[in-house]
Formats: sequence, structure tokens, C-alpha cells
Amino acid sequence: MAIQKLSEFIKNLIIYDYILFGSLLALFLLFIILGIIFRHRLGVALFFIFLAFSLLLGGATFGYKAMHDYLFKNETVLLSQKKLSFTQAAVVYGTLKNVSKKDFKSCEVSATVYRVSGNIWKDTVRRLKPITKMSIVEENIAIDEERDIKIIIDPFTYGGDYNVTLGADCR
Repeated sequence: MAIQKLSEFIKNLIIYDYILFGSLLALFLLFIILGIIFRHRLGVALFFIFLAFSLLLGGATFGYKAMHDYLFKNETVLLSQKKLSFTQAAVVYGTLKNVSKKDFKSCEVSATVYRVSGNIWKDTVRRLKPITKMSIVEENIAIDEERDIKIIIDPFTYGGDYNVTLGADCR
């Protein structure tokens, strides 16, 4: 399963991702070489080595996220949610709008359900482990196009207080 996710991640990379990862790898190697050059000055060498690994891990993670948020900017609006009484399901209605400067080939729109308690700290922790999450895929969304979204969360058996969030990951 992890290999399948990794191969799908690699398949979905765009040219900007390769530029980002290539430049981060070049900077990583530069700082490692600087660390080796300054090996007689332990503090400076350790600083360059630490900077190299921090840049490699942090730059790849946060750079990828920031770049994709900028390139594939979208707006999702949750219009309504309703737990159905005749079946163990909930229906979420919303909209998805392409506000970037590129057409989207596909968007994975996800509705995520979280438990709520009224305590801000508990609610923050509970957002890390949602009750359930359902996704749909919308294809070919043009610039400034807005689509109506309907997601059916099935099965949905939770009886307590909950919140629903709507988000989209577009390419």
C-alpha cells in the first residue's frame, strides 16, 4: 500500500516539483560539502550539516505544500450538511471554484467529519483523527469555473455532535 501511494505521488509530480526537489538536493550537497570543508571548526561544520538536513526535509515538505497551494488555488464552500434519518448516511453539499491561473485536470474533493466537544484543546486533537472521510473526484475544471458538489458519507452512524469540513486537492 505504501509503495502504491509512493508510485502515485511520483506519477503526479509536475515540472515545478522536479525543479524544487532538484534545487533542494543541490543546496543539500553544497552545505554538506561546506560542512566537510570546515570540519576542523566543529561548530561551523555541525551548523552546515544541520542546515543541510533541515533544508532537505523542511524545504521539501513545506515547499511542496506552499507551491501546490499557490499553483492549484481553489475555494471550497460548505453549503449544507444533513444526517439522513431513513439510512445510515449523511449528505454534504458545497461548491468548488478554481481561482488559480491554470485549468485543473482533476480535483479530489473531501468531506471530513470530526467530533466536537466545546473544549478548544480537545477539538484540536480530535481534528487529527476524524470520524470518517469521503472523497469524490471532479475532472476538467476551467479557470474561474464553479462546480456544485454533493458527497454522500456512507456509512455514517455517529450520533453525537460533529462538524464537517470540505476541502479539495487539485492538479
